[in-house]
Amino acid sequence: MPRYNIRKRDGLARTGMFETGMTAFRLPAAAGCEELFPALLEEKYTNLPLSAPAALVQQYPPANKGQPVTIHPRLDNPAQSGDCVMVPGWHTAYANPRTYVDWLVDLKEKTPADTAWYAPAAALPSTIAILCYSGFDLFDYVAVDLKAAQGRFCTPEGDFPKEVLAAGLCGCAGCRDTNLKEHNRQALRSEIALVTRFIEQGQLRELVESRCRMDAPQVAIMRHLDNKYTFMETQQPVGRSGVMKANSGESMQRVEVKRFAERVVNRYVPPRCDVAVLLPCSARKPYSLSQSHRKFQMAAGSRAHELIVTSPLGLVPRELETIYPAGHYDVPVTGYWDAEECAIIAGVVERYFRRHQYRRIIAHLEGGALEVARQAAEACGITLEYSCSGNPASPAALNALDAALAGERKIKDDRLHGMISYQFNVDVDTKGITLRGHYPEVFYSKGNTQLFSIDTGTGLLRPTFDGWKMIPEGYRVWIDDFIPEGDVLVPGVTRTDPGIRDGDEVLVVGARALGTGRAALPSEEIPRSKRGIAVRVRKIKKL
Repeated sequence: MPRYNIRKRDGLARTGMFETGMTAFRLPAAAGCEELFPALLEEKYTNLPLSAPAALVQQYPPANKGQPVTIHPRLDNPAQSGDCVMVPGWHTAYANPRTYVDWLVDLKEKTPADTAWYAPAAALPSTIAILCYSGFDLFDYVAVDLKAAQGRFCTPEGDFPKEVLAAGLCGCAGCRDTNLKEHNRQALRSEIALVTRFIEQGQLRELVESRCRMDAPQVAIMRHLDNKYTFMETQQPVGRSGVMKANSGESMQRVEVKRFAERVVNRYVPPRCDVAVLLPCSARKPYSLSQSHRKFQMAAGSRAHELIVTSPLGLVPRELETIYPAGHYDVPVTGYWDAEECAIIAGVVERYFRRHQYRRIIAHLEGGALEVARQAAEACGITLEYSCSGNPASPAALNALDAALAGERKIKDDRLHGMISYQFNVDVDTKGITLRGHYPEVFYSKGNTQLFSIDTGTGLLRPTFDGWKMIPEGYRVWIDDFIPEGDVLVPGVTRTDPGIRDGDEVLVVGARALGTGRAALPSEEIPRSKRGIAVRVRKIKKL
């Protein structure tokens, strides 16, 4: 019985160990799959085109005799947990990126989550990144060997005539021996190693955005996957410890960016204040650590709710500035926002102001951010006040902001309230809770009882058992009648609250114990898996 032990996830991409018989190897990988899976030599009807009519596919279903299990968009899925599944002809899907994504989503949704995915004859150094981003794990050398037979020199940026073998583009053993076939295979293995590294760092999206620039169909595939927000949102973790590099226009469509905006508009509960001031972002994160924002905060004097207008996130309330991705993104700063960028961000700001109304809104902005504020205000019929006409951090602008807020009452700085509403979708009373420590080592307590701490990597709240009492529902994982002695595995889970994502803080509920920790799988995948870690438990409390 094969097994796939997934160790690291980055969206649909995974790394892990695949075991079949006496063989175990790390994925993603390229291998001689006819030796790894001898049953392939006896398979029939596995080359039915992905676009074949349903009647033809039903008449000639693949006759699986072992691993890998052939799957097809027009067939019921026979795969079981731990299997390796194969999608024959996947390289032909590149011809239509929209269909590529439709087939991929359909196959992913009806296949057990803990299966390894094999794309035969599809892997080139230039396609490995998008294939792994699409959720494929195992590859062969057929495509690169065919390129060698055609006299093509393969690189991650594309392929060239074999004459460049002697041009010094690569120093691998194949190039030194003028062996084109060996070079192509080594280029494939090297790119797989690089992709694996980016998966482990949680930055495969950044690699895909850079690699796909040389191939229009790959750009289209990435964009179509972004448009499948409902599906892709379940696959992405709620937080990462690294920096999200938003270096292209497609970054505005990333799941993390869309999810943040959706939660700010639909979950986040602002403080009781009827005056808002719109501020520009800063290169340093969190914003409060920057020199400009220290000046803004002094000028505002806690007399207004501070909202930062930024690309690509749209709008960041001051209370959420440390939470991923608000405290963990980097963008190229040019001072210019194009029309599409302005329209997307203005849409977020407009939706926020339609849901949360203020008596006064002061725009302390310039450039593209100011244009965004104007578009949003016009769309929802509100009147902006302006406190600067140039550099918002200049002494004149800061004095104008101070004067604009003269006579307004101070508001309570209650970051915890906003963070809880954003993260757990509840509106709780935080009266009497005090803050201890210094960023990023921060704790929230009531009296001598600690309620929450801050994850220093993601900025998310980590509730203690007493903290969970403030969150009456949601983010629960129920387990069988046992006391966990470590992480909770998938077989021990009986049910979960919907909407839990990889990285969410959860409360483990059992008849004999409670636990608090971090979800390792989205709630939708737990019932579709038979092995693996469901919750990485931090603390157990026996009942």
